[in-house]
Amino acid sequence: MTQQLLLDLQPAPPPTLDNFIIGDNGEAVDALRRCPPGRAVYLWGPPGTGRSHLLKALTHDTHTLYCPASHAADLLRDITHNETAGLRLVAVDDIELLDAAAQTALFALYNRWREAAAGKQAFALICAGDRAPLAMPLREDLRTRLGWDLVFRLHVLSDDDRIRALETQAAERGLQLGPGVVNWILTHYARDMSRLSALLNALDRYSLQKHRAITLPLLKDLLAASTPPDNAEL
Repeated sequence: MTQQLLLDLQPAPPPTLDNFIIGDNGEAVDALRRCPPGRAVYLWGPPGTGRSHLLKALTHDTHTLYCPASHAADLLRDITHNETAGLRLVAVDDIELLDAAAQTALFALYNRWREAAAGKQAFALICAGDRAPLAMPLREDLRTRLGWDLVFRLHVLSDDDRIRALETQAAERGLQLGPGVVNWILTHYARDMSRLSALLNALDRYSLQKHRAITLPLLKDLLAASTPPDNAEL
């Protein structure tokens, strides 16, 4: 969008396990709901399967820590040297992007997790990446540690699941989508949930700016005034 938005927006709801559209990922979500200190989970799957949503859903309070790959080295070194004091869960995202320093820090954290698993300093360790453990572009001793405990592959949502996800996100934002909007998006737009959620947020902003309901003509106006993503089929 090229025009400046003038209205304050209702913030998007934070990611939670309850607003995650499960699809065929029920076993993984159940394991995360019941993940106590002392357990480790590795989640893997292609972009758009909800890896970051799940990790952020688990790290809302002061006793948990979310580590994006871009800041992982410093964050992981700090908590490892402090013996993870007070933390009950550490989540490390996009580990395929970790540089050498961050890989060293995560290796040390896995060793710390194992040492503390049965004691008062036990914490859960949740990692996520885009491929199976032994296929990760990481140092070999770290790849083996990814499989030390529970490993789950996350599956891409079906079209019915995507429809339900968009309708759920719209309802959480108080949006009313006109007839045909969701079906048109799934037919003509990018199909991973991160892109679909971003489009829904853009529709929210655009409808507020234009003082118009979210209808199929409004959606097409938005896309015509924007630079479409490379893989969108408009």
